[in-house]
Amino acid sequence: MTQAIQFAFIVILPLIVVGGAILTLFAVGAAFDAIEDPEGVRARVEGAFKPSTKPARLTTADHYYRPHWLGR
Repeated sequence: MTQAIQFAFIVILPLIVVGGAILTLFAVGAAFDAIEDPEGVRARVEGAFKPSTKPARLTTADHYYRPHWLGR
């Protein structure tokens, strides 16, 4: 039991502290970004929920564009 507690303090606790510090830095950076450019944040949030564009369609035989390698 004592070894498990020592292991937690030596290995797991520092990993939790470092992970929390990195998460805090990320949150502070996001907050400063939101304060500096609120319109950009709004555009990114709206863009995350915007539907994707339709895939391109292939041209048909009677289309005005015909690749030069197909000839006339």
